[in-house]
Amino acid sequence: MPISEAHPTKDDLESTDRLLQTLKDQGLEIVLGKLDKMVKEFVYRVCLRRNHSESLAREAGGKIFTFGSYRLGVHGSGTDIDTLCVVPRHVEREDFFEDMQDMLRQRPEVTELTAVPDAFTPVIKMNFSDIPIDLTFARLGLSSIPDSLDLADDSLLRNLDDRCIRSVNGSRVTDEILRLVPNIPAFRMALRCVKLWAQRRAIYSNMMGFLGGVAWAMLVARVCQLYPNACAATIISRFFSILHQWPWPQPVLLKPIEEGPLQVRVWNPKLYAADRGHKMPIITPAYPSMCATHNVTDSTKAVMLSEFKEAAELVNRIMVERIPWSALFTKDDFFTRYRHYLQVIASSDTEERHLRWSGLVESRIRHLVTRLERVENLVLAHPYIKGFSKVIKYRTAAEKEDAAHGTVKTPSVDQESPSDSPAETNTMHTSIYYIGLCIPAREAGSTAHRKMDLFRPKEEFMEIVKSWDKYDPQSMGIVVQHIRSSALPAEVLDDADQKKTKRSKSGKKTAVDTTRPPSKKRRGSSSQNGVLPDVVPAASVETPGTPTATASPLPTIDVSATTAPIVPQV
Repeated sequence: MPISEAHPTKDDLESTDRLLQTLKDQGLEIVLGKLDKMVKEFVYRVCLRRNHSESLAREAGGKIFTFGSYRLGVHGSGTDIDTLCVVPRHVEREDFFEDMQDMLRQRPEVTELTAVPDAFTPVIKMNFSDIPIDLTFARLGLSSIPDSLDLADDSLLRNLDDRCIRSVNGSRVTDEILRLVPNIPAFRMALRCVKLWAQRRAIYSNMMGFLGGVAWAMLVARVCQLYPNACAATIISRFFSILHQWPWPQPVLLKPIEEGPLQVRVWNPKLYAADRGHKMPIITPAYPSMCATHNVTDSTKAVMLSEFKEAAELVNRIMVERIPWSALFTKDDFFTRYRHYLQVIASSDTEERHLRWSGLVESRIRHLVTRLERVENLVLAHPYIKGFSKVIKYRTAAEKEDAAHGTVKTPSVDQESPSDSPAETNTMHTSIYYIGLCIPAREAGSTAHRKMDLFRPKEEFMEIVKSWDKYDPQSMGIVVQHIRSSALPAEVLDDADQKKTKRSKSGKKTAVDTTRPPSKKRRGSSSQNGVLPDVVPAASVETPGTPTATASPLPTIDVSATTAPIVPQV
C-alpha cells in the first residue's frame, strides 16, 4: 500500500520548479547515436557469407534497442548510451566481435573503440560522433528480426545462453520500470536529480562497487510507488530519508501493478535464498529477476549510507529553509578526506592494448577492496569511481620506470616541445586508480605503534589481474603502492582540494607536490619477510636479455601518528 496519496502542496510545486531550473543549469542533454542501419548491414553480410539468398539476407533484419538512462528519458551529456544489438539465430557472437567491430573501426566518426568479449555482459565500447556508446549483443532464436519486435515476451528467452539473457534483460528491465512507475514525469525529474547527485558525490559506478544506473532507477521508482501523487521535490526528500534508514540487507523490489505470474515471481522469498551475501540487494522486476548490486562491498555500502544521511539532512533544509538546490550537487571530497591512499597503476605500450588492459584492471579493483577490508587496523577501503589516464613520453629505462610508478618527470605527449625528436622517445599509456584508506584514531592514552600489512591483499590482487589470458608482461605493467595525501598529483585535485591540502596536520602551510616525491633506491625481487616488489613491464629495460626492472616494495604503513579522517564507519 502507498505510504501517502497526498497531492503536492503549493510549496512542493515551487520547490520542484526550482529543482527543474537547477537541473537545466547542469547542462543535461539527451543524445543518441543511430546504429540501426549498420546492424542490418552487419546481419546481411553474415547471411551472405553463410550462403543465404539475397532476399533472405535482406529479410533477416536486425534491430537496435536502447535501454538505461536514455530509454528512461534521463540521459545527460557525456553519459554512455546503452544500446543492444539484436540479431537472428544464424548470427553468432563471434561475428559481432569480428565483423561488426571491423565495420565500426572503418567508420571515421568512431573513436576509442574497444571490445570486451569476456565481460559478464560482453560489450563493445566506443565514441560514435563523440557520443559514448556501450553496444551489447543478443542472438534470439528467430529466423528474422522485424522492426516491430517487442522484447517483453518471455518466450523470447527460451534456449538463450546466460550472456544473451543478461543483454536482453537490460532493455526488458528498463521497460518494466517505466511500466511500474505511477507518475513518469515526476519519476524522470527525480531520477535526473539523484543521478547527478550520485555522480557529483562519486558513488555512481557499478564496476567500483557502488550503484549503477539501473539500481538508482529502481530505487527512485520504488519511492515513486510509495508516494504515487508526489512531485519530484517531495520524492527526492523521501528518497534520501528512506534509504539511509532502510533495513539492509532486506531487498528493494518494485511492486507489480496487477496480480499475476509476475507478482509471484518477484515476491517469492525463495528467490533470495542465494542472495544472502549481497550487502544492498536491489532486485530487477523483469523475468528472470536478478540482483543489480552484487558488486557492493562493506566499504562502498558504508560510504553510500553516510552520503544518504547527509543528503537527507541537506534536502530537508532545502525544502524548509529554501536554500538553493545547487547545494545538493557539491563535488565530492575524496582526495582530501583521507591521509593514506593506494595507487593502482596500469601501464601499456600502445593505445589499443591499454584500452583492454586498463579496462581489465579497473574491473578488478573491487576485488582488491574486499581484500583490504580484512586488513587489521583498516576501517574502510574507499575506491574512487574513475581512473586518471595519460600518455607519457620517455627516453630511458629509468624514466619509464618512474612513469610506471606515477612519478612523471618527462613531458606528456601534449606538452612535448617541438624540438624533441620522435626517434629519441618512446610512449607509455598509464591509468591510475585510487583507494582511500580509513584508519581509526588511536585510543586515548595509547602510545603503541600500529602497522597495516597490505602485502597479502596486494599479492592476491596482482595474481588476479595477471591471470588474465591476454596478459603480456612484455608490454603491460601493474603497480600497487601506498601514497600519502600530501603527495597526490595535481591532476586529481581541483582548486578547492589543492587549497585544503596546502595545510599540514599542524596547520602550517606546505607546498603541494605535483608528482610523487623521490623514492629510495628500488630493491630487487624478494619473497623474504613477506614483501613482493611491484611489477613494471619487462620492456622497460633498454638492453634485451637484461633482468626486468623492479619497483620498491609496498611498505607496511606506520599509522601511529595518524588521526582518523571524518568518514563513515563500517
